[in-house]
Order: sequence, then structure tokens, then C-alpha cells
Amino acid sequence: MYHKFKIMDIDLRFRDRISNLLSLSITCNIKAMTITIINGPNLNLLGDRETSIYGSVPFEDYLKELKQQYPEIDFNYFQSNIEGELVDALQKTKGEGQGIILNAAGFTHTSVSIADAVAAIPVPVIEVHISNILSREDYRHKSLIAPYCKGSLFGFGLDGYRLAVEALLHIL
Repeated sequence: MYHKFKIMDIDLRFRDRISNLLSLSITCNIKAMTITIINGPNLNLLGDRETSIYGSVPFEDYLKELKQQYPEIDFNYFQSNIEGELVDALQKTKGEGQGIILNAAGFTHTSVSIADAVAAIPVPVIEVHISNILSREDYRHKSLIAPYCKGSLFGFGLDGYRLAVEALLHIL
């Protein structure tokens, strides 16, 4: 929230300090929010792996577009094929950001540890899947992490990440 006021109405002792602070805040690139994106196994292969399902754009290229769309957001990005590293990344975000976008990939359906990590952190998590997990194999229909997330998005391709950003902006 911003308050409009005239610098002339302020006590002379503070006028110069406030004027300097106002000019500083105008010239600084202040990020309003930090969102961490955590991608699980095989998502490092986006752009090459099963392009009929996951598309032909590498995630790093998409992330550049996302950063351009939302310059006010500081995006942290982490990807690992190792379950324990994903748990560590979730726990680390506890004090580092306002929201998490999580694509746990295959661990979505099998990892009690990742589900427990999501349940344990106070940061809102949006679950994302590039493909429609309900139109795929039966074992992909169950998400162990969904009950602990603010919401889940699947089937929208990489645009699901943008939709998750919008959801977090609405929630926060």
C-alpha cells in the first residue's frame, strides 16, 4: 500500500532523507515476490524426451519466458532426479520464498517422503504436471502430494507453470 503525501509537508529534518529514500526506491529493481520452481526426475530432458507428450521446448527456455512475463517475481529454480534432493529443496524453501510450484514428476505417485515434506512446510505449493495424468496409465492417477497442495494443474503443457504463478499471485 502506498501513501501519497507532499514532501514539503514533512518536518525539514526528515525531508532530505525521505526524498533520498523515495528516489532510491524508484531506481531500485525491487522484486515483490519469490517463487521457487522445483522439478523432479526426467524434467531435465524436456525438449528431447517424448515430445508428443511433453513438447519440444527445454524448461530453461520456458523459464526465461516466464521471467520476462513476470519481472516483479524472483524465480528460483531447482531440478533433480533424486528424491532426497527434492525433499531437501522443499525444506530449504521454508524461509526463502512465498510460494512453490512443484512438478514431482514420477515421484508424485510414489513418494511419501515428498508428500511429507510438502505437508511440513508453511509455504503454499501448487502441483503442476505438463501432461494430463488422468488420461495416462492408471498408476499416474493418484497423487500422494495433492492433499497437501493449495491446488493442482495438469494437462496444460508448460503453460501450467504460468497458471500456477497466477494462482500463487491470487493466493498471496
